[in-house]
Amino acid sequence: MAADELGEFERIGRFFAPLAGPGGLGLLDDAALVDCKAGCCLVVTADTIVAGVHYLPEDPPEFVARKLLRVNLSDLAAMGARPLHYVLTTALPAELGPEWLARFAQGLAEDQRRFGIDLIGGDSVSTPGPAVLSLTAIGEIAAGREIRRSGARPGDLVWVSGTIGDAFLGLRILRGTYRDLTAERSNYLIRRFQVPDPRTELGPFLSGLAHAMIDVSDGLLADLGHICETSQVAAVVALDQLPLSPAAQVIADGDPGLRPRLAAAGDDYELLFTAPVEATEAVAELSSRLNIPITPIGKIEPGVGVRLVDADGRTISSEHTGYRHF
Repeated sequence: MAADELGEFERIGRFFAPLAGPGGLGLLDDAALVDCKAGCCLVVTADTIVAGVHYLPEDPPEFVARKLLRVNLSDLAAMGARPLHYVLTTALPAELGPEWLARFAQGLAEDQRRFGIDLIGGDSVSTPGPAVLSLTAIGEIAAGREIRRSGARPGDLVWVSGTIGDAFLGLRILRGTYRDLTAERSNYLIRRFQVPDPRTELGPFLSGLAHAMIDVSDGLLADLGHICETSQVAAVVALDQLPLSPAAQVIADGDPGLRPRLAAAGDDYELLFTAPVEATEAVAELSSRLNIPITPIGKIEPGVGVRLVDADGRTISSEHTGYRHF
């Protein structure tokens, strides 16, 4: 059999079996075994990314793999869970041969070591295209300690980790915009799009502090809207409080109308949460200890919906509120 004609089981054996943890049984059986400690719950999430929709077909395969894993780890972090295992399904066109798969598996291996997670199973099929990659991540949390979207209360402050809008700007750069930006700043924003940084360390520490939490995937305003809808509350967000990276700040300074768009931009995979005012000191201490910026950007109030306001408290209308899947 030629190298570019590997069958399903040859692919699994060569590229994915080396990634399997003990529960994966060498990927030789029909299913995996997953332990659950006494007093803990398993937290399960799944995400799918499609070439040309969630990543560019020319993106390096190792970056595609890391993005696929990391967007799922971000969902686990948003519930305060610690990652354990994952299940992988690939539907790949024939032109993505062994070299692409080897680099893809290498990216997974790097992040498995970084985040302490292992592969326990999945499926591998062919498709005429585009490539479709699906991953199910399994995490663990003490029973009753999970952070849901439904706990936000009037009076809570709204916080967000890291910076907002970088991935949106990185994709724009890949599509030919902001050509006068320095290479260093361009590369930073592109990497934020291609390889997000899930807050797996921060999430578990927010258990007991945050009333409600979500990760920023569809856009800050849209995702905060999910919290508000589920919690049956409203929120107000101060546009001038949104944290921007130095690279994004340079672009925004040259385009004052860009900030509301960044508030609606997706793919940041930062943690967005609400917490009571009395938790402010604890959140600040956590930010310092983990060296992760955590910024208060608004508050929860009675009512419905999310309002974006300027420095004078005036509502800013925007046609963009976030990414729509359908």
